[in-house]
Amino acid sequence: MAWIYIFVAGVLETVWAFTMKKSDGFSLFIPTAITIVTMIASFGLLSLAMKTLPLGTAYMVWTGIGAVGAFVVGIIVLGEPVTPARVIAALLIISGIITMKLASDS
Repeated sequence: MAWIYIFVAGVLETVWAFTMKKSDGFSLFIPTAITIVTMIASFGLLSLAMKTLPLGTAYMVWTGIGAVGAFVVGIIVLGEPVTPARVIAALLIISGIITMKLASDS
């Protein structure tokens, strides 16, 4: 169950990062409210996952999912540039997440 919590928490991290960007410095109510609610939910799920997962594993996977998710949303929704270096960096983060998951299963 901890891995489900961490995955959902990472997706919520992507949501709050995006809505924080859309909040225009917390000056728009709806994106700001969504940012705060999803941030609290993300942290809550992370804390549940940390009951059974090691700190380093949980935190690294959570931030990795959020970082890659924000990268993808930035490209698809915000039209941010796709450069070879950015793609390689995202792939390295994904490989780190997979490696950490495999290392935690042993």
